[in-house]
Amino acid sequence: MRALNKKVYPAGWQVATVGFFLFYMLVPIISTYVFSVATRWDRTILPEGYTLEFYKRAFEASYFTTTLRNSLVLSLATVLVSLLIIVPTVYWVHTRLGRAKPLLDILMILPFGIPTVVLALALVQVYNFAPLARSPFLLIGAVVVYSMPFMYRPVSNAIQAIDVHVLTEAGQSLGANVFQVLAKIIIPNILPGLLSGSLLVFATVFAEYTLTSLIVGARFKTFPLLLVEFTRINGNVAAAFSVISFTIAWLVSLLILWVGSKGQTEKVESIQAR
Repeated sequence: MRALNKKVYPAGWQVATVGFFLFYMLVPIISTYVFSVATRWDRTILPEGYTLEFYKRAFEASYFTTTLRNSLVLSLATVLVSLLIIVPTVYWVHTRLGRAKPLLDILMILPFGIPTVVLALALVQVYNFAPLARSPFLLIGAVVVYSMPFMYRPVSNAIQAIDVHVLTEAGQSLGANVFQVLAKIIIPNILPGLLSGSLLVFATVFAEYTLTSLIVGARFKTFPLLLVEFTRINGNVAAAFSVISFTIAWLVSLLILWVGSKGQTEKVESIQAR
């Protein structure tokens, strides 16, 4: 009994590893936040003074509202299109085309091996006709391909974690068709995977620069393009833009999680009421 009740503490190297990882991840973020409010920070260890002037200049910058809106529209549209493509495809492969799963896994790895510059130039050359030529629609298609692995893996893992065949057969035995089974049975059971994929895709697309710059450029200016533009003008204002971008992505992520948790809570209450 004493052996069972004995507390197990992490080893020293484990604590050191976690501490080093946290230090490695947090220092750049904290430094960016501090630099965005520093009056001067090149002669001493700490800034010589602090000011919010750079945030004022960031909010007053031309195209601030437009680029922020474009980035949000691009990110949310990519999440929606990714869900509409990935979820039915993964469900169909797991239930009807099991032999195609290895091929699908390989296809989902390819975007990691294709440089974004090559992807952008190829799409621009192939889709050089109206209304797709250098349009936001072509950009959405490009970022969907680029971010597809981030949506595929959480959704695939979530579907593998449930008995999709039993749930499908149970739904069909009650008279539901394939679309009803997917919408009312499968999706509620894989909601955590959908939320994880949506967060990854949103964060990836919101900060995407290369595809946007090469495909649409100033025609559909996004927040990262404005940030990069100010890196050549004023580093402190660019740091302020980085902080604003990170904060917005963080708030939207919390909103997505809140909506998902609220949906799960309502589902549990509905089941308990029955």
